[in-house]
Amino acid sequence: MKIFVFIFLLEQILASSPIDVGIIFTKAGGNDNLIEKFKTCVSSILKYSSVDLNLYIIGDTESQYIAKNVINKIKQPKINVNLKSIDADSLAKKMHDLVSKMQNHFSHSPTSYYGDSLFFLSIGLHKVFSPIINKIILLDSDLKFKKDISDLHALFSNFSETNLIGIARDGQPVYRHLFWQYRKENPDTRVGSPPPDGLTGFNSGVLLLDLAKMRKSELYNQLLTHEKVDYLTKKYYFKGHLGDQDFFTLVGMEHEKLFYVLPCQWNRQLCRWWGEHGYADVIDQYYKCNDDIFIYHGNCNTPIPKDEDDNEYQSYFIRVKDDL
Repeated sequence: MKIFVFIFLLEQILASSPIDVGIIFTKAGGNDNLIEKFKTCVSSILKYSSVDLNLYIIGDTESQYIAKNVINKIKQPKINVNLKSIDADSLAKKMHDLVSKMQNHFSHSPTSYYGDSLFFLSIGLHKVFSPIINKIILLDSDLKFKKDISDLHALFSNFSETNLIGIARDGQPVYRHLFWQYRKENPDTRVGSPPPDGLTGFNSGVLLLDLAKMRKSELYNQLLTHEKVDYLTKKYYFKGHLGDQDFFTLVGMEHEKLFYVLPCQWNRQLCRWWGEHGYADVIDQYYKCNDDIFIYHGNCNTPIPKDEDDNEYQSYFIRVKDDL
């Protein structure tokens, strides 16, 4: 009886613990468009959240200052927000060896948009983040929530024993394009094919990272070595340009079991660029998402649908705890 009581109390404590959420927000100084996206993202998270949050802003000093000012002006009386700053340069230095292996394969160049070290952060976050944090939701800033973030966090419970990362399929045939040579030589392959049966490739705008399992996984950490990355890129004739999601996509071609595929409604990507650049005949096979949308993702600067009370939730003040 005592054991059952203990388990019940432990579950209650865990259920009431703050959720760890990271948002990558960098180079925001003078970038009004990026600031507006961040405002939409955070205000929508707080609008629906029923749980306290540890909110990690990952970026440069100026962007962190902007983020604090934005968050201080958002209405949300129901929860506590513990705001924490994570210096991008410090993380980049810690991850230099890992990132340098990835940049050659998964960005146009180290100076390109997706060549920035932060776009490889999720791959090795388990190595540089606090060891007391076991699970984290990592988000791009061009999102809009329509549902409680605790429901997203609850999907960790759906992970199988081998799942380390929760990530949605890409909503376009970008990897059908990038794997063209492999697909040509292997016409019956699932690589780059559309859902539900294809290995479509991933979009990393919304990530569930089980950091504890990533730290322990011998397979995953072997895949971070130069030898393994080089082997996979050569096998699949792959040269990417989208940072971490290219790495996850490539790994997923060989090791599906490492990934829990998020339902499309948790990362509803709105961009249809590839439908206008050679793939009009197949775009809808990748793009369709018929479920109720829980997170809109305005990738490639695509406008996100507005709600009548958006301005209300972006214009009030709350008190936040912070270490900025």
